[in-house]
Amino acid sequence: MTAMSLDESTFNAALERHRRELHVHCYRMLGSFDEAEDALQDAFLRAWKARAGLSGAEGLRAWLYKIATNVCLDGLRAKKRRAPTQGEIPWLQPYPDRLLDEVAPSAEEPDAVVVARETIELTYMAVIQLLPPRQRAVLVLRDVLEWSAIETAEMLELTVQSANSALQRARATLKERLPAHDAERDALSEDEQRLLQGFIATHESGDWSAAAALMREDIRVSMPPNPDVFEGRETLRPLIARAVAMGEWRLVPTSANRMPCAASYLRRPGDTVFRAFKLDVIRAGAGGIAEITTFGASLFPAFGLPDELAEVRES
Repeated sequence: MTAMSLDESTFNAALERHRRELHVHCYRMLGSFDEAEDALQDAFLRAWKARAGLSGAEGLRAWLYKIATNVCLDGLRAKKRRAPTQGEIPWLQPYPDRLLDEVAPSAEEPDAVVVARETIELTYMAVIQLLPPRQRAVLVLRDVLEWSAIETAEMLELTVQSANSALQRARATLKERLPAHDAERDALSEDEQRLLQGFIATHESGDWSAAAALMREDIRVSMPPNPDVFEGRETLRPLIARAVAMGEWRLVPTSANRMPCAASYLRRPGDTVFRAFKLDVIRAGAGGIAEITTFGASLFPAFGLPDELAEVRES
């Protein structure tokens, strides 16, 4: 079956089968859930306009990856972003695990790659944003999607030698900057579940002593797109006091980037409902919570979360 035999509905159905894995690919390239959505729409539009050039339906997946990768590279060139530091990735956003779970091999898509924790955690996402765009593309295609050197070079219109050189430089950056991880574990561990429940309980109660007991002394907190980074347990004491003064909190457990996450709702004095306020993604380490990355409430719908909580849990 050639592309010319694909009518509009059949071709669109084929695109939809690959939507989620391509969205995750764009997310890795761009670091932003929202920008990945825009890039994917652009890629699908380009694919539709160029569908007559597809040699056969069996090559559709690789063809779409090439288009999506080029859209991301074009977008990165157009933005001309200043090279960030690891502590300053203002465009970084979380990715809901419930959507990552949609990417998995199946009878229809046997080549789909399960989204492994070590290739989607926020720490990984932050580090690969430090790579030049083409190095990033080579790394993702080779080490995440497990494409061959020849396939990667052909997609990016590089020589195999150039692609391998870019991969070596990218791997060296990751080795230097990434913390150790458990490559065999994708589900949340019992310790992570315990820390998440403790984080929720202490956030709702405002108990500083209990909250501090969950944290490592060298805990690090960032709040993209705010460039400020808080390092050390004691730097968080005034932040927690400020949160307590804002009103009453209710937190809902969830997960993002294969990491524990809490969705926070705030009921300010005089209000009748708890309103979506922020997402806290937690990285656990030896001895407690090692890092918290806080995001705004704009992605609550992507997490399947409501904008408001009307009911108050009984204590």
